[in-house]
Amino acid sequence: MNAKAPLAQSVGWTDLDVKAVDTVRILAADSVEKVGNGHPGTAISLAPVAYLLYQNVLRHDPRDTHWLGRDRFVLSAGHSCLTQYIQLYLGGFGLELEDLQALRTWGSKTPGHPEYKHTAGVEITTGPLGQGLASAVGFAMAQRRERHLLDPEAPAGTSPFDHYTYVIASDGDLQEGVTSEASSIAGTQELGNLIVLWDDNHISIEGDTQIAFTEDVLARYEAYGWHVQFVDWTAGGEYREDVDALQAAIDAAKAVTDKPSFIGIRTLIAWPTPGKTDDHSSHGSKLGTDSIRGLKELLGFDPDQTFEVAPEVLAHTRGLADRAATARAAWQESFDAWKAAHPDRAALLDRLVAQELPAGWEDSLPVFPAGKAVATRAASGEVLSAIADELPELWGGSADLAGSNNTTMKGQPSFLPAHRSTHEFAGDEGGRTLHFGIREHGMGAILSGITLHGLTRAYGGTFLQFADYMRGSVRLASLMGVPSIYVWTHDSIGLGEDGPTHQPVEHLTALRAIPGLSVVRPADANETAQAWKAILEHRDGPVGLILTRQNVPTFPRGEDGFAGAEGVAKGAYVLLEASTGTPEVILIGTGSEVQLAVEARETLEAAGVPTRVVSAPSLEWFAAQDEAYRESVLPSSVRARVSVEAGIALSWHKIVGDAGRSISLEHFGASADYQVLYREFGITAEAVVAAAHESVAAARGDAAPSSSQAAPTATGTGDQQG
Repeated sequence: MNAKAPLAQSVGWTDLDVKAVDTVRILAADSVEKVGNGHPGTAISLAPVAYLLYQNVLRHDPRDTHWLGRDRFVLSAGHSCLTQYIQLYLGGFGLELEDLQALRTWGSKTPGHPEYKHTAGVEITTGPLGQGLASAVGFAMAQRRERHLLDPEAPAGTSPFDHYTYVIASDGDLQEGVTSEASSIAGTQELGNLIVLWDDNHISIEGDTQIAFTEDVLARYEAYGWHVQFVDWTAGGEYREDVDALQAAIDAAKAVTDKPSFIGIRTLIAWPTPGKTDDHSSHGSKLGTDSIRGLKELLGFDPDQTFEVAPEVLAHTRGLADRAATARAAWQESFDAWKAAHPDRAALLDRLVAQELPAGWEDSLPVFPAGKAVATRAASGEVLSAIADELPELWGGSADLAGSNNTTMKGQPSFLPAHRSTHEFAGDEGGRTLHFGIREHGMGAILSGITLHGLTRAYGGTFLQFADYMRGSVRLASLMGVPSIYVWTHDSIGLGEDGPTHQPVEHLTALRAIPGLSVVRPADANETAQAWKAILEHRDGPVGLILTRQNVPTFPRGEDGFAGAEGVAKGAYVLLEASTGTPEVILIGTGSEVQLAVEARETLEAAGVPTRVVSAPSLEWFAAQDEAYRESVLPSSVRARVSVEAGIALSWHKIVGDAGRSISLEHFGASADYQVLYREFGITAEAVVAAAHESVAAARGDAAPSSSQAAPTATGTGDQQG
């Protein structure tokens, strides 16, 4: 096999650089071989690509992986984690040889896919294909928004807040629909700061991609509005890693400022490994002793050694820190000049970096008068508009449902190239209202990228039913602990006539099953305002804000026994106490069903049953409180409990206990106005009263606990069970 050295004359690589690239290949092979599993092939063939990025292209600092002025790098092909890990080792970002030797093992810094907060230098957790590239669109959008927020007057390319986001993507990434959604948005947004390198190796786990992936990818990205180039390392019938051509393509991409750039690189997976080059067996399996031995002999390494790194190679690659210091010094000079010229903006930056909210911002939260019914989606819209000036870091929008989600801050321009403004939405490149189009999954990934970029906080809205389309992105945000905000409206059968296709039934329970995700379903307008306050103070993970389409009563806070809404931050609180101060039964509700608990309490109290009403907007936040607080709200001595929520009851069995009852919906909805649906499906105050009497009897031992736990029923809509 002819294994010619990379062509890198204009790049200026020396023999040490070439040996470093070959060292990358050997380390990738040895790391997977040692643990016995992993993905060596792509890391071997992408060695010169990753080395070029880390050693020559990216503006970053191995001594400070959180440097504000750094470029961002996203390995969307997360299965090829060694593509990044080995560069972090060679570049001196904190990994050492023993970390590569511990690949994919317990407690190592080198898990099977790159993980945010786990390994220094990793910007985002990637694994599910497509998520990295899609979130990178969010990184690029955030950079543009932050730049316009902090330094809008600076000519293009001159601000300390100008930088690029680079992505390495695989064939698998481009097959996942989430990248199509996000890439289309990136083209519409004309994100000239985003550069994607596509490893076009024609290989997936099942072999040649021709069996399932045959479209013209370059034409597709050109149709999205991207600047497209192709670097073919197989041209001319002889495989040659033309690094100079790749560098020229990157330079050309950086010169195009009004389009994101897509660079296809035709590679052969695992090249130049004997017996494994261009073979799908190298994608997700160790190469085997014979192939690795042949690779080492071919590249001039000792076949009897493992993890061989020449001291002069490591000294050379770790010279990156000194080279980076020069670039950082120039950036620092520019940054210091900006800071001196703009003290108010510098103060804002300091606050954003510290992830602090401004003093007194909560004074801008609206207070809603009792007596007027307000949909919580409408209340949320008023909250967003009221706090907009106080929190310039907060921005967001909707998946084409702004008018229904109420996610548009009044008077705020749209985030889009000015020439794309419409009569309904005018804006510019530094605007604040996001338009995701009908792309929920892409929206979820983009929100993660925006928030991970570091300085701003983003929200995105759709109907709760369509949170299913976002689930992959929401789960990954929860895994990372990214404080993204999802505004999910039309939260139950309360949306009425649109029918069962749009009426979420299992969604609250399904979302509560995701570790790290907080589900918040406020009961009225004032709870909604306090929910926003708590969400913006919450930075430990994503939050789904669940809102009604229909109007719900606004409770008289501080009057007639009603508590204030501040208890939202604790997840659950006593909204109305029993008349005796000691409840015989506790009614627990969320969202629009809390009003049913309040109405049922009146009937129960009149019948001589002391009844407490608990509003429980967030079971996750309540579970996070100390035992004393939880006991004060739901005393263990009170076993008679009734939950009421217009969804399946799976979330509630642990809370209501063996004597408890749940008023729920265990089947799909139907098309009718919401008042009819609540009545026909038995989600009424009368049903709550009956359940309360049953629960009291069960708690006293006068009746056995219900033998039929609520369980989902057969298929079919609610009015035509099948």
